[in-house]
Amino acid sequence: MQRVNLSTVSEFVLVGLSDAPEVCFLLFVLFLIIYLATVAGNITILVAVGTDTHLHNPMYFFLGNLSLLDILCPTVTVPKMLEALLLKSNVISFTGCMFQLFFLIDVVGTEIFLLAVMAYDRYIAICHPLQYVNIMSMKLCAHLALGTWVVGFFNSLLHTSLIFTVFFCDSNEVDQYYCDIPPMLTLSCLPTYSRELVILTVAGVLGSSAFVVTLMSYTCILLAILGMNSSDSRHKAFSTCGSHLTVVCLFYGTTICTYVRPSSTYSPNRDRIVSMLYGILTPLLNPIIYSLRNKEIKCALGRAISQVRSAL
Repeated sequence: MQRVNLSTVSEFVLVGLSDAPEVCFLLFVLFLIIYLATVAGNITILVAVGTDTHLHNPMYFFLGNLSLLDILCPTVTVPKMLEALLLKSNVISFTGCMFQLFFLIDVVGTEIFLLAVMAYDRYIAICHPLQYVNIMSMKLCAHLALGTWVVGFFNSLLHTSLIFTVFFCDSNEVDQYYCDIPPMLTLSCLPTYSRELVILTVAGVLGSSAFVVTLMSYTCILLAILGMNSSDSRHKAFSTCGSHLTVVCLFYGTTICTYVRPSSTYSPNRDRIVSMLYGILTPLLNPIIYSLRNKEIKCALGRAISQVRSAL
């Protein structure tokens, strides 16, 4: 088979959703509604956190960062998918594919670390409430949030450089609706074992570190909640942490199924479904979960709506 250097490839073809032309318009409408609802829901959270003084604390500062990530994640992939469904234009340039993968891995990686930081914040709030204000200062929160973005950036830079320095064979068809690591590696003519090993090692070390912090934080939180004498205190703590834990389970479950495995186990049909869960549905569910399970968010949204009504 002919071997072609990646530098000679000028475009890729995203074929993830082009095999069902009879339902393309229906899928376009469905994903457009989901995308608009996702953006609107997360912008609502951002506005509530930014404008309501009752929410100016570390917990909601991190929640604002999460909402921003949940806007960016589908924005990286969904517009191109909508274009392909409506205009039948499923070709993406080499540069566009590279930047799409870079920003996607950047956002996903940053969110993994941010969820660990949010778990640590809840651990301090519940297990060390008297020291919470001193420990979780806004300066520390800003450093932690910035650190998640920086680590996510360099993690994505490494992954992208490893993917886009491979050699491709004749096919440039990406069997996914966006450029992602597993389908890109399957296009390589040469063995990708060493690259996969580096990717899995780096992702494993960083991801497992974040997971251990998250797991230990929630283990300590659970033990502390079970030791509380007041049923009201237990209910309030469970209500607050339940939202975080639900989001963590959704996000970790889908990302692990997608990335923490060798490319030889890549299954296009299964991966499309899993990628839609963490790339489209999870960002939609996050603001719903936090809004429905968080009394302070609901009160803040109620006050914002009242102010809008008064202004009108």
